[in-house]
Amino acid sequence: MAFSHTSVLLHETVDALSVKPEGVYVDCTLGGGGHAEELLSRLTTGRLIAFDQDEEALAAAGKRLERFQEKLTLVHSNFENAGEVLKELAPDGIDGAMMDLGVSSHQLDTPERGFSYHSDAPLDMRMDQNAARSAKDVVNGATEVELSRILWEYGEEKNARRIAHAIVEARKVKEIETTAELTSIIKSAFRARDLAGEKHPARRSFQAIRIEVNRELEVIPRAIDGLVSSMKKGGRLAVITFHSLEDRLVKESIRKYSDGCTCPPDFPVCVCGFRRTLKPITAKPIIPSAHEIEQNARSRSAKLRVAEKV
Repeated sequence: MAFSHTSVLLHETVDALSVKPEGVYVDCTLGGGGHAEELLSRLTTGRLIAFDQDEEALAAAGKRLERFQEKLTLVHSNFENAGEVLKELAPDGIDGAMMDLGVSSHQLDTPERGFSYHSDAPLDMRMDQNAARSAKDVVNGATEVELSRILWEYGEEKNARRIAHAIVEARKVKEIETTAELTSIIKSAFRARDLAGEKHPARRSFQAIRIEVNRELEVIPRAIDGLVSSMKKGGRLAVITFHSLEDRLVKESIRKYSDGCTCPPDFPVCVCGFRRTLKPITAKPIIPSAHEIEQNARSRSAKLRVAEKV
């Protein structure tokens, strides 16, 4: 299947970076290469360092961006390692970085990757196909308490306990191996009246398991720390999130660098040693236009936050 992905908030994100033609930039989530292509088109002697843990994405985007190969460095790695990698690839610092935290359309629409509850496929959900732990391992290996926590914390699933119990009971009979099996088990945990809603009953559970498998929330603060430490003064960080859990972590990370003073409010001067490193550029997140949402329904929950190194 050809790698395809519609970039969300494309121009808003690249515009927010205030690209310098000679600058060094980072795309932490290369994906289909849409944001990267737009940024590369604005560079002259500059360079883009692009990360992705999905080898299929790197191969497809590398082909798409072949005409920019002299300006492009591809890195097969989770973006949580950005700080360490950039010490070697950009020792003099970077001028900006962008992160699109959404799952690519290719991953969702390729049945054999096991991300979708709409298709029957092996339970996988790994963004990095070389990773040891898959959705099958989580579903069959986690305790009932662990499963309930994952579904509640990462999926905000109100039926977390019932679903976790149903999974544990089902796997006593046989190992759960496919997305269709898991979807059926999840549905069985819902009361009839709860199945009448517009959204698929497995949506939140699949999101939660995917987040657990790929450590999606865990890596965000570490990645931002690495990018901020690698960024030159005046450099911009632009992050697109797609659900409240991600957005909360991004806000907290930016606040840590922009308003991290721990002194009591009545202290006349700061004595905790805090030094402001970032300033928010967007008081409120930038969201897609009605036209973009009409063209790409998956963009409807996207939020873009921007901050600048000071």
